[in-house]
Amino acid sequence: MALVTTKEMFAKALVSDYAIGAFNVNNMEIVQGIVDAAKIEKAPLILQVSAGARKYARPAYLLKLVEAAIEDTGLDICLHLDHGEDFDICKKCVDDGFTSVMVDGSKHPFEENIALTKQVVEYAHAHGVVVEAELGKLAGVEDNISVDERSAKFTDPDEAAEFVERTGVDSLAIAIGTSHGAYKFKGDPYLDFDRLKEIHALIPETPLVLHGASTVLREFVDRCNEYGGQIPGAQGVPEEMIREATKYGICKVNIDTDLRLAMTAEIRRFLIESPSEFDPRKYLGPARDAIQRMVQHKIRDVLNASNTL
Repeated sequence: MALVTTKEMFAKALVSDYAIGAFNVNNMEIVQGIVDAAKIEKAPLILQVSAGARKYARPAYLLKLVEAAIEDTGLDICLHLDHGEDFDICKKCVDDGFTSVMVDGSKHPFEENIALTKQVVEYAHAHGVVVEAELGKLAGVEDNISVDERSAKFTDPDEAAEFVERTGVDSLAIAIGTSHGAYKFKGDPYLDFDRLKEIHALIPETPLVLHGASTVLREFVDRCNEYGGQIPGAQGVPEEMIREATKYGICKVNIDTDLRLAMTAEIRRFLIESPSEFDPRKYLGPARDAIQRMVQHKIRDVLNASNTL
């Protein structure tokens, strides 16, 4: 088993009604919880690293953790850069051994986004690495990504087709109503499925990506609130909407917020119930188990990806 690209993963998902989970990682316990879940569910897996996580955990440590996960589980795993803001960070990750990178030029005008994406595609493809790009803007906050709701912009289907044709990008993240973080909707949840269907019809062979897709599971929100949390108004994407999206070209679904909630909820619970305990293994172990349970639920019940290896 080895580090792999998403080419074969996406080729299978594109002709089926399931998507591959792309889970953000920051430390050993998160990696372990995710890969253990994927092994049990017999599901393809993408581990992704944001710029903030790369800085926090340091590239060498993250790479060795993923290599250890492959050796321990026997899984093929794609290691992906999430939200690379410029050519330099994408190049560094390609050179470090990542098998997939995302260049996020969505903040730039259309032509500048194309130029940046083409530059990354040319370098990455020359090194056997696949590229994801983004067209359209998501509201919300994630690491250094901050887009006010008023400037959030849904992806234009015709521009999506032109963008893919001119850049040669391998997959495309689109904006159809999701947002980063735990507060995704002010009113009723809404995803623009008509827009998604039109994009998929225009570029049927291009895997589409859904960012900001954590469902913000009530189990973990309620537990965080019970043990001192301050997130009473959190609202995620309904699970049935994610399942519906996989029917129309969505092959990759990004999940980060739910990982943070699961881990934080369990750590808060343990420390409140066992205030005299100071062994990190005692609270990080249950946190790892909570992540595993949550990821299994995502793979099995939301992404419909169990037993697809």
